[in-house]
Amino acid sequence: MDTTINHRISDALWRLYRRPERPTAWTNGGNLPWNDPDFSRRMLREHLDESHGAASRRGPERAQQIEWLRQRLALKPDMHLLDFTCGPGLYAAELARQGCTVMGVDFGPASIAYARELATQEGVAERCTFVEEDVRAVPLPNAAFDAALFLYGQLGVFSREDAKQLLEKLARCLKPGARLAIELLNQETVDKTPHSTWWYTDGTGLWGDAPFLHLGERFWDNEAHMAMERFYTVHLETGQLDEIHLCDQTYAVDEMRALLRECGFAQVDVYPAWDGLDIYDAREWNVYVAER
Repeated sequence: MDTTINHRISDALWRLYRRPERPTAWTNGGNLPWNDPDFSRRMLREHLDESHGAASRRGPERAQQIEWLRQRLALKPDMHLLDFTCGPGLYAAELARQGCTVMGVDFGPASIAYARELATQEGVAERCTFVEEDVRAVPLPNAAFDAALFLYGQLGVFSREDAKQLLEKLARCLKPGARLAIELLNQETVDKTPHSTWWYTDGTGLWGDAPFLHLGERFWDNEAHMAMERFYTVHLETGQLDEIHLCDQTYAVDEMRALLRECGFAQVDVYPAWDGLDIYDAREWNVYVAER
């Protein structure tokens, strides 16, 4: 191996050794690099991998969710639907196929490109608009949508301040009587182990497409009710060290109910464990349906 690469790997390992004992919340934004083209491309691969449900849920589970959402949101053909953090458009395209006009917003360039291709393949491109943008920055018209989705815990990867602003934004863009579905981790069942670690090696995966060593740490902040993760990846062919921080804010049911009402929603219904749907990790989630 090249001497320079050996030195870089050595430096990377010393940086790991000297890392702070605990991460600071929201370091570097506290989120995954969704808009990095290479990371986005690798994440899309995980979204489309039907062997697991870690990025997007498998097709049969997704079909159950879509039917449940169609009923709970009272979706009808020609309604206008907003899909926040839409990923590769798997929900949006299907709901457009059922007659909705859908706007999807996501930060990942590869996911948005795939969503547009999927809409074309499904013959619903004229009913789909996909916007590559941070949901915090995307402009939205007032009272323009009949329903909105914010799924798979994505509200939790924003700080409490950002989350409140996002909910206020969603309330403004929804018509009176419109409904919002939010999926969040159940604070009562979430893993509260104070500190856990893991590591593995691979030649391809979410963290790289050449041999790498991946090390992760997870911390639970009992006062903030938040998980903090640090992901370190040592790329063995170059010696480069990547460090990514991810925060996941959880909410008690009463707290989220109160926050939604404060942000402009008149009624909030809560469905623990996806209301009994046959989803492998259903017990880990609460679904909130809030009416404007």
